[in-house]
Amino acid sequence: MNQIIQIAKRELAGFFDSLMGYVLIIMFLGFSGFFTWIYGDDIFFIGEANLNIFFKVAYWSLFFFIPSLTMRSLTGELRGGTLELLLTKPISYWQLILGKFVSTFILISMALAPSIIYYISLWSIGSVDHPAIILGYIGLLLMSMSYIALGLFCSSISDSPIIALLSTLFIGIFFHQIFETVASSSLGLTGSVFSSLSMSTHFESISRGIFDLQDFIFFLSMIIFGLYASKEILVSRNLKA
Repeated sequence: MNQIIQIAKRELAGFFDSLMGYVLIIMFLGFSGFFTWIYGDDIFFIGEANLNIFFKVAYWSLFFFIPSLTMRSLTGELRGGTLELLLTKPISYWQLILGKFVSTFILISMALAPSIIYYISLWSIGSVDHPAIILGYIGLLLMSMSYIALGLFCSSISDSPIIALLSTLFIGIFFHQIFETVASSSLGLTGSVFSSLSMSTHFESISRGIFDLQDFIFFLSMIIFGLYASKEILVSRNLKA
């Protein structure tokens, strides 16, 4: 556990040393605040005490932001030759991967934390559906963890950060939107299968305040698969080196 914490601290410090952490937080809050409170169907215009607009904006914003954070997570170690050096220390593959996973998750959580002000502001306006908003935030965190795991996997298969970035976006867009589009135009078993693979389906279910175990199993499966696949790729690449 101590090794995971140390790696997470090092990675988190790297995010802020390169200013990427500050840029992410500022851009995320800027986008979400603008579209939630000012532009288009803002909260005041629709007259509803909910954060549905915020969750929709965050759903797409995080989809694009997360790959930019994970694209150098493992490619940097592979390109710089520091992977072998790290593994000569009492650090396992799992500790390395989980340390990087935790650091990115903490940064995403730091970006989401100030948006609690939106929740408090909404609460001051009128009555709100607290369970729906809380589950909405949980949905954003679960979605973020899923894409962080996917980003780490893509980062492990290439020495190029750009390829890792594009791979994460390419694979992610299927879960994020395409499977949902196919499901909506399909009937029967085909539609059910694609709907069960859709990130949009599971996220929207949670963000509406619906607690369905299938949604949590979906996110947990994506996280475990992404992390496990990352570990296996690193093991195979290190053996070949």
